[in-house]
Amino acid sequence: MRDDQEKFWEGDFGDEYIERNKGQELINAKVDMFSKSLSKAESLSTVLELGCNRGLNAFALKKIFPYLEYTGVEISKTAYDILCSNSAVNYAKNESIYDFTPPKKYDLAIVTGVLIHLNPEKLPIAYSKLQESSKRYVLIAEYFNPIPVSIDYRGHKEKLFKRDFAKEFMDQSGFKLVDYGFLYRFDQKFKHDDMTWFLLEK
Repeated sequence: MRDDQEKFWEGDFGDEYIERNKGQELINAKVDMFSKSLSKAESLSTVLELGCNRGLNAFALKKIFPYLEYTGVEISKTAYDILCSNSAVNYAKNESIYDFTPPKKYDLAIVTGVLIHLNPEKLPIAYSKLQESSKRYVLIAEYFNPIPVSIDYRGHKEKLFKRDFAKEFMDQSGFKLVDYGFLYRFDQKFKHDDMTWFLLEK
């Protein structure tokens, strides 16, 4: 059974998000993020993204790693249909993160701007999916706060949460920190959010 957060993203609000988040400007910003956040990752040939939406990250990753095999998991049917026609996507799955069972382990498992929208009580499940999917690396890029807080999101309450996702994941999984960095919304060149990224390794 879907929880309130999942229903929210499967519905009209999720469709509006899909329509807002597209275009070359966003892809360029994502290329910048991945160029920085994955600069210390070695031998990447497969990647899994949980909550990939329409697959903009797939385009960005393939610009840096042209031969990378990309698999995306997305709960929204609207986004999934776009994902299936995305030339940068090798495999796609229309499924909840909680229900997804990785068919294999990937060199890199990523989640960007997704954990902030999950039910906090279910975060341990999401962390387990990242851990189970990864052969070596995990990349977490989310809004950061040292203590958990809930933020109003476009007029909706209890739909966006900030916390130290990376520390919680490391505590649960035993992964170690490799690198981290911050993206700034007032960057003069790229259209970033205030995101903090963490590259973690087994």
